[in-house]
Amino acid sequence: MISSKLSIKRNILLNPGPATTTDTVKMAQVVPDICPREKEFAEMMKTMRADLVKIVHGDPERYTAVLFCGSGTLNIDVCINSLLPEGKKVLVINNGAYSTRAVEICQYYGLPHIDLRFPIDRQPDLTVVEETLKKNPDIGLVHITHHETGTGLLNPIREIGALVHQYGAVFTVDTTSSYAMVPIDIEKDNIDFCMASAQKGIMAMTGLSFVIGRKSLIEASRNYPKRSYYCNLALQYDYFEKTGEMHFTPPVQTVYAARQGLTEYFAEGEQPKWARHLRVFHAIHEGLAELGFRDVIPRELQSGLVVSVRYPDDPNWSFEKVHDYCYEHGFTIYPGKISTTNTFRLCALGAIDEEDIHDFFRVFREALHTYKIQIPARYKESY
Repeated sequence: MISSKLSIKRNILLNPGPATTTDTVKMAQVVPDICPREKEFAEMMKTMRADLVKIVHGDPERYTAVLFCGSGTLNIDVCINSLLPEGKKVLVINNGAYSTRAVEICQYYGLPHIDLRFPIDRQPDLTVVEETLKKNPDIGLVHITHHETGTGLLNPIREIGALVHQYGAVFTVDTTSSYAMVPIDIEKDNIDFCMASAQKGIMAMTGLSFVIGRKSLIEASRNYPKRSYYCNLALQYDYFEKTGEMHFTPPVQTVYAARQGLTEYFAEGEQPKWARHLRVFHAIHEGLAELGFRDVIPRELQSGLVVSVRYPDDPNWSFEKVHDYCYEHGFTIYPGKISTTNTFRLCALGAIDEEDIHDFFRVFREALHTYKIQIPARYKESY
């Protein structure tokens, strides 16, 4: 039984992860010491692996989840280095900071790849994607970010996945900032592998990540070039299948928190949880509109989870000062990740609801008054 009797200060994190957690998730880490090689711990991870597949509606006979220690970027590394056959190359569909990270992983491993770039505020052009696949029959793996958290843009993975499969490649999707929030159906969305980390959608703690994908492709990858030891997908999968354990020491307390996060996910339910995130998202937009702030991404392309907000053209504006004021009052806002535009981000992740956003905007408005920043926000007409 999880206890939350201790008084824990509640901070509202409006950054894109780690997310605000419940006290019960926090307290789940306070457990008797246990060796992670005990059968009890292995049984818990076995159940978690099944639940992680269940979240994306995967057939447990065809799909599995493989757990790793690390942040979400580790999953991209694992998939790209493990799932590329000899003589094939990677196509990265790149319209943001996190797909650029996949390109950098290809560069660091010296893997042949195509960096197919699109504007950061637009979805990929499917015609260009198909032309690239058609002209490069040696593409063996296509990677994309579902939700580009740097901007809040959501990519059309179902349509892109259909093209990828039409041309015989494997489709890996970085769902770190959409998994367990935006409803995903791994088969209907044409995904071979998706991935996430515990501190995002399941609202647990950092340090645990997971790849969910097709067993047959993991098994085939045993014969692919070995590019990493610690980050090899087949090696970790085989160890789980043989022993029920991670190959290397897991983050024990973090796993317990993730187990509690999964319990709370299923108690809330996929659709009610998504509806709550959307309530928060709409409350963020309403608060920004009331203060005259403008966002970057066209509304119809936004994920429903992140709003990327332009800095106002105001000589008194200072993100650092506004951030610090909000932080001192229990709210965390986050800088943007767009190299060409100065932005900050407000996110609808975590264990928060619309009332938290109303409270935030009261503090945010106070910060603007304190530093004599104009309301409504001032922008040049050229925007």
